[in-house]
Amino acid sequence: MARDQIDMTPLQSRDELVAWIEAGVKPESEFRIGTEHEKTPFTLEGHHPVPYEGAKGIGALLEGMKLLLGWEPIMERGNIIGLYDVTGGGAISLEPGGQFELSGAPVETVHQTQSELMAHLAQVREVATPLGIGFLGLGMTPSWSRAQIPVMPKGRYKIMRNYMPKVGQYGLDMMFRTCTVQTNLDFSSEADMVKKLRVSLALQPVATALFANSPFTEGKPNGFLSFRSEIWRDTDNARSGMLPFAFEDGMSYERYVDYALDVPMYFVKRGDEYIDVAGSSFRAFFAGKNDVMPGQRPTLSDWANHLSTIFPEVRLKRYLEMRGADGVPWGRLPALPAFWVGLLYDNDSLEAAWDIVRHWTAPERQALRDDVPRFGFKSRIKNRYLFEIAKECLILSHAGLRRRGRIDHLGRDESRFLEPLERIIETGRSPAEEMLEKFNGPWNGSVEPAYQEYAF
Repeated sequence: MARDQIDMTPLQSRDELVAWIEAGVKPESEFRIGTEHEKTPFTLEGHHPVPYEGAKGIGALLEGMKLLLGWEPIMERGNIIGLYDVTGGGAISLEPGGQFELSGAPVETVHQTQSELMAHLAQVREVATPLGIGFLGLGMTPSWSRAQIPVMPKGRYKIMRNYMPKVGQYGLDMMFRTCTVQTNLDFSSEADMVKKLRVSLALQPVATALFANSPFTEGKPNGFLSFRSEIWRDTDNARSGMLPFAFEDGMSYERYVDYALDVPMYFVKRGDEYIDVAGSSFRAFFAGKNDVMPGQRPTLSDWANHLSTIFPEVRLKRYLEMRGADGVPWGRLPALPAFWVGLLYDNDSLEAAWDIVRHWTAPERQALRDDVPRFGFKSRIKNRYLFEIAKECLILSHAGLRRRGRIDHLGRDESRFLEPLERIIETGRSPAEEMLEKFNGPWNGSVEPAYQEYAF
C-alpha cells in the first residue's frame, strides 16, 4: 500500500534490513489476508478521465469519502491524496493517473474480504455518483491515450514520471493506464516464506491468464489478452520480473535484501519533501555514497519505502504480495485472494503446487511469463498447456479452502469465491477473450459498452 513509512532511525548494519523483513513472521493462527484493488474513475457522461481539481474531481471525491468514513486524511502540500483508517488498518490511495485504490485491512477470511469490498463499493458509490463519477474494472483503460490522463499531485510520481522513460518503453503506461488486484499473505518462518515465494512466482502466470482483461488500447484490440502484464515486461527490468535467484539454493531473507540493495532507488523522503535520487542504488546510499545526499545514511523508513518501489511478480516485504493479476469487475475481486489462500495457506495444497512447479527451470518459467500476456491459457511449459495447469491449481485451491473450513453465517466455506474462476475454466476462455468476442460481435467494434458492462 502506498503510505510512506516514517521511522527516522539511521541504519547501522545490513542485519537491520534483514530483521525488518523477518519481523513479518507470524504463527499460522495469526495469518491474515490483505487485498488491494485499483479501479479507473471515469466521467459517467462521455467516459472521460477525471481530473484531480474541481468540484467534481478526484480531490472532491476523497474529501467526500473523508466526511462519510471519518478516516484520517493523508495530505501532501495541502492536497488530500489518500485516507487511512486508524482503527481497522485499511487505506484509500491514489495511483498516478487517479486510479482509486483500496488497500484492505488485514482480515482472517475471504468472507471478510468480500464484506469489506461490498462496504467500500457502497461508500464509494454514495460519494461518487452525485459527482458523476463511475469506476471501471479492467486491467487497463480501454480508450484513453496517455496524454489525456491527468496527473495526481504526489511528489513521488513526479520523480517516477521523469525516470520511467529512461529504463523501459511502458513505465508511463504502467503508472497512468493500468489497474491491478493483488493479495498479501503471511509466512510462518524463513523456510515457509521461501516455499511460498517459489510456488507463487512460478504460478503467477496462472493468475495472469485467469484474470487477463486488458485487450484494448485506445479503442482497439492491442493483440494481447493482458496488455497490463506485457507492460511489466518493459517497464523497468532492474526492479521487476520472475526473481530467478529465489529458486537457487540458499534463498533467504538475506538474499532478497542483497537483491533489493542493488535495485535503483526513486526517491528519499525527508519531511514533506521527495528528493530525487532516481537511478542510484540503495547500496550506495547505505555506504553514504549517494551523490545527491553525500555522507547521509538511510533510515528504516527509507528502506520500507524502497521495498515498496520494487515490482517483481511476487514482492517480499513483511508479507508476500501476489502481483500478477489484472484489475477486474467487483464480482471477481474476492476470487484472487481465495485462489492464493487455497494454494498457499493449506500445507497439502502448497506441497502439491510445489510438485507441479519444482522441475521447471528458470528459462522455462521466464518463457511462460513472456508468453502469457499474448497467449493466455494457450501458453505452454514443458509440453503442457497453461490451461491444464490452471485447472489443476484451481482444484488444489478449492481443496485447500475446503480444508481450511472457514464458514460464513450461511454455512458456506471460502471455496465459493472460486466460482468465477471455475466458470472461466469451464468455458476455456479468459475474460479478455470473452471481451474480444463482444467487441467483434454485439459491441460492433466499439469499447464504449465496457463502461457499462465492466463498471463497478
